[in-house]
Amino acid sequence: MEQSGSNKTVTISFMLAGILIGIFTAVLMETLATVTTGAFGRFVSQDFVRHGLPVVVGFATFIYLQTNKGIHAWGGEVALELSRVVWPSRKDTTAMTVVVCIMVLVSGAFFGLLDVTSGAIITWLLHQNFLGIFG
Repeated sequence: MEQSGSNKTVTISFMLAGILIGIFTAVLMETLATVTTGAFGRFVSQDFVRHGLPVVVGFATFIYLQTNKGIHAWGGEVALELSRVVWPSRKDTTAMTVVVCIMVLVSGAFFGLLDVTSGAIITWLLHQNFLGIFG
């Protein structure tokens, strides 16, 4: 992958991180607005704080990630490594999915049979009169 494509991927990833942090902040503000009382509760309940603060925090997160050279270099390395991954073909993915489904069915049937058998044995043992043997 060329450098500009990697930079685009990193920038989009940082934008998504900023959006997620903004959503988290919005949920936190809504929770604080409903839970807290007093001056802090009134402050958090203001529309500017509940709606503006998440946008500011999300944008600040994006700017921090974008301007921090160490984090940006790390993001570029991650994007470069992901470009080197060899993904399986559709045919291979389908074949592996079929194998997994068959194994799940076979193991489910095996453990179901084991459960029914052990349950029947335990029920039979509980209904036996062993007092004649010991007494």
